[in-house]
Amino acid sequence: MAPPASPVAPMKATSNGSFQGENPLDFALPLLILQICLVVVFTRTLAFLLKPLRQPRVIAEVIGGILLGPSALGRSEKFLHTVFPAKSMTVLDTVANIGLLFFLFLIGLELDIRAIRRTGKKSLGIAVAGITLPFVLGVFTSFVLRATVSKGVSQGPFLVFIGVALSITAFPVLARILAELKLLTTDVGRIAMSAAAINDVAAWILLALAIALTGTNTSPLVSVWVLLCGAGFIGFCIFALRPLLAMMARRSPDGEPVKELYICITLSLVLAASFVTDTIGIHALFGAFVVGIVVPKDGPFAGVLIEKIEDLVSGLFLPLYFVSSGLKTNVATISGGLSWGLLVLVIFTASFGKIVGTVALSMMCKVHFREALALGFLMNTKGLVELIVLNIGKDRKVLNDQTFAIFVLMALFTTFITTPLVMAIYKPARRGAPYKNRSVFRKNPDTELRMLACFHSTRNIPTMINLIESSRGTRKRGRLTVYAMHLMELSERSSAISMVHKARYNGLPFWNKKTDDTNSNKDHMVIAFEAYEQLSTVKVRPMTAISSLNDIHEDICASAHHKSVAMILLPFHKHQRLDGTMESLGNSFRSVNERVLRHAPCSVGILVDRGLGGTAQVSASDVSYNVVVAFFGGKDDREALAYGMRLAEHPGIVMTLVKFVAPPGKTLIFGAKLVGITSDKNKKILKEEDCGDEKEDDESFLAEYMSVKNIKNKEGGEPSMLYEEKVVESKGEICVVLKSMGRNVNLFVVGRMPPTAPLVDSTSDCAELGPVGSFLAASEFSSTASVVVLQHYNPTASQPLVVEEADYELPETSMA
Repeated sequence: MAPPASPVAPMKATSNGSFQGENPLDFALPLLILQICLVVVFTRTLAFLLKPLRQPRVIAEVIGGILLGPSALGRSEKFLHTVFPAKSMTVLDTVANIGLLFFLFLIGLELDIRAIRRTGKKSLGIAVAGITLPFVLGVFTSFVLRATVSKGVSQGPFLVFIGVALSITAFPVLARILAELKLLTTDVGRIAMSAAAINDVAAWILLALAIALTGTNTSPLVSVWVLLCGAGFIGFCIFALRPLLAMMARRSPDGEPVKELYICITLSLVLAASFVTDTIGIHALFGAFVVGIVVPKDGPFAGVLIEKIEDLVSGLFLPLYFVSSGLKTNVATISGGLSWGLLVLVIFTASFGKIVGTVALSMMCKVHFREALALGFLMNTKGLVELIVLNIGKDRKVLNDQTFAIFVLMALFTTFITTPLVMAIYKPARRGAPYKNRSVFRKNPDTELRMLACFHSTRNIPTMINLIESSRGTRKRGRLTVYAMHLMELSERSSAISMVHKARYNGLPFWNKKTDDTNSNKDHMVIAFEAYEQLSTVKVRPMTAISSLNDIHEDICASAHHKSVAMILLPFHKHQRLDGTMESLGNSFRSVNERVLRHAPCSVGILVDRGLGGTAQVSASDVSYNVVVAFFGGKDDREALAYGMRLAEHPGIVMTLVKFVAPPGKTLIFGAKLVGITSDKNKKILKEEDCGDEKEDDESFLAEYMSVKNIKNKEGGEPSMLYEEKVVESKGEICVVLKSMGRNVNLFVVGRMPPTAPLVDSTSDCAELGPVGSFLAASEFSSTASVVVLQHYNPTASQPLVVEEADYELPETSMA
């Protein structure tokens, strides 16, 4: 009798090194490290190449997985056996599925069941129609597939799997596409997000049913027991796990770090729940998803959980799942007219069912045809959930290689065409009512002043609040209303997508309405502004704009128009380090400021923050600042002076107007041909003769300032408005004057494009601040004096982003 064949030896974890004669790729850990690095680099490169097409990263990861598999690079047996040998697939699949478990947990954290319960009848009806019709068509398609390429497959599970695969809408991918296309706050975006959330939950229920129907045991009682145990598990999570998680959430108040023990318990519960559902026979993914849903969404607890795991899971582990899926996808199995015909049939069935079902019910709900068609294309978005369904079906022997490849290509195609089709058929115009007060400088300075204060992080908030407090004026002036906008970069992170999902319930563009304390949608970055409002007479309205940095200026400018803002306040792209030097935060932030300067519907101020008032909010009684307005002439300088006059209304501020003049017969441009560049795309060069018509306006406004100064200083007490005139012959003399003042000044206010020569080298990376502002922002100038560089509203600068309509009624214009 022959001895039994020895089993294949499992891979050892680590090697002794190449110097010991061992190949690291024959061991599990170094091979896995190579696979992860290759996958991340490859998929991120594809994502970069597809970025101009505005495709979500999931498209790049799916394509990357297919290209690394037997469809492309995997055709080389040497490559496949070296990098992805069969003996390593168990380790790769295990790590990929652990990452997938936690990603499903993140998706559960994004879905708020309370929000789904509040969904209107319109969204509910559209979601049901978007599921029902493609599911029914999927049933007929399953009969065709079983008669051709999937012969001998069990009819019940196959029918349900095909129906689920055709009826899914990928909620996270849809949120990303809507945010990219600026559709989140439109009616189409709101309906699509609500319907997709309902669709997501329904898809998981149907998938649980499909999995319960599969298995080697053909007894129907087994499927019934699986479903009953699954329902019991959900009940256990609601009535046992949820109170435990809620207790941990209550013990994690705002402003305090969440205990490491609570994080460890929650992540362990995710794994334990996955083990239970896998034991039941549903799938380990369901346990993680259900735990994510029952985690309380109030307070910082859910946000901290996302922060702890999202980068590792989404950045490293999740792409492995796409590669694992791609290694199972062989496009070469789709050969011959029959196979390609079935691919066309599946794509047509999926798209027809989703689009027609959604459009038909949308039209019944009196949605315009173009919006209904856009909604249909959006609901046809597939993504990760689709691949999960297909992979489970393949693992359960419900889908063979050819059917699996057909459905992967269908998911890829339908998602790829979503963005270009929606852009082609639906691009809603931004409309707004015209308004008059678009600058601080105005005929009647006693009217209300509205400002839009933008910030990226908490670093700029103290200085901005102190500047707002200084700008509030007195009872003689109109009241100050500030819209505090948190600029949040849209990324592939779950936290950003979650924020998008929450922000969609707000107004234009992302309006944080005041609600009760249980509102989980509050952006905690604006709490400082809300606290300031309680202690002052300034009206503060917090907002959140979530967009890519390439087009977030559209949100800023549209918000300024819709809120009739007179001045946009932007943070400078550099921040001050502890040693006093200015450090850049990145060229992308500078580009945002430049685009706002080009397209703004009002005046724009750029704040160079050097700690005005310190690192904390200063109370009104403690404000004591010396402000200098450097005046050379022109619209921007008059705007700076108008803002300085408002600052001088504050009892704790002394404002000094310093007028720079040249000796008789000389000019401040000192022979320089280039004075400044306009902010529009034409980049028109401003010469001295271009500024000649401004002199009369300058003299008139200076005379008004002197009149106000004399009246105010006669009221008694220390004078709060001063005037100095400096005769200078060179830019060196201007620099000396400014430096001598910088020692005792808290804030400089200057115009962006005064008629003077640049005070710093033309190679400066602060050109958006103009010839004077770039000098004041230099590290060598000062370490204590903050700077506000103002650009007056220029109606001819560029094409406006908002179309003005006289009969357009703004929603929620009331400040109550």
